[in-house]
Amino acid sequence: MTGRHRLRTPLAFFLVTLALLASLVLSTAFGAESLSPSTVLGVLVGRVTDGPVTDLAYDTIVWQLRVPRALLAALVGAGLALAGAGMQTLVRNPLADPYLLGVSSGASVGATAVITLGLFAGAGELALSGGALIGALGAAVLVFVVATGQGGLTPLRLVLTGTVLGSAFSAIASYLVFRSPDPAAAQSVLFWLLGSLAGADWHQLAIPAVTVGVVGAALLAGSGWLDALATGSDTAASLGVPVRAARTTLFVLLAILVGVLVAASGGIGFVGLVVPHAARLMVGARHRVLLPASAMCGALFLLWVDVVTRILVRPTEIPLSVVSGLVGAPAFLVLLGRRRYRFGGNG
Repeated sequence: MTGRHRLRTPLAFFLVTLALLASLVLSTAFGAESLSPSTVLGVLVGRVTDGPVTDLAYDTIVWQLRVPRALLAALVGAGLALAGAGMQTLVRNPLADPYLLGVSSGASVGATAVITLGLFAGAGELALSGGALIGALGAAVLVFVVATGQGGLTPLRLVLTGTVLGSAFSAIASYLVFRSPDPAAAQSVLFWLLGSLAGADWHQLAIPAVTVGVVGAALLAGSGWLDALATGSDTAASLGVPVRAARTTLFVLLAILVGVLVAASGGIGFVGLVVPHAARLMVGARHRVLLPASAMCGALFLLWVDVVTRILVRPTEIPLSVVSGLVGAPAFLVLLGRRRYRFGGNG
């Protein structure tokens, strides 16, 4: 890392941390009914200090509805950015995103089956996320089996296998919608596929939080191996990295992470594609700093994307991918147009 990066990185982390903490508070002021920052702070301070509830309506809006949603947005954004950075290293492709392994398409089959066929109806509110998680992990297992059966988890084979099987899963989901007798099924499936955090509550946070924390810690612990893998399998092997085991472990970690996140929020585009590139420009390509920077920037990005989805056409909400795509596509083009940017380089 250059001297310029050594000086810039701590400042970048400080500013992003400050922005993220402020955004977690400020984002709860926006919604179908806007609240003043003083009202939000009053509710949060009262909850943290276990003080008396002065206004039950505001307490419900802020603490029961918007704070869990903001935290879930931050967790999902951080997790997708981590997955995107890991996926780009796994397949050594700057266009890779967390859904490259067909996990999102597999989740869509599970979610569509729940919506159109009524599977897991006895599970109540957990039916949709449970079906999506089963579909996501099932798709990951199938991609793994097919790729390894054809010669191993090489970057090219993973890209081709994930893309082809992802298209097949999408076709199955489309067929289920086409055959559904419910005319509203297509709209429900489409809204879920494009991502939403509506209905987030405190009970939904535990599994994504644990998954993002454990997988993030594992990726950070193996950051040296990830740096080596990013340079190519031959170079990594010459450095003593067990390439096959490292790729398999990375594949499993990313599949679990993406499966849990898709089950919690549906498919959200561009977060895992754009944010890691922005983080590379900010702190460089070494995974020891790239991973935490990606996670924090992903959390910050999705927090404000969610705010826009709530206020753009309020009181109606729009899917997250609509906003993330409108913001992410031009941002990605601007980032890659910078002369000093080089994927896998130091900035």
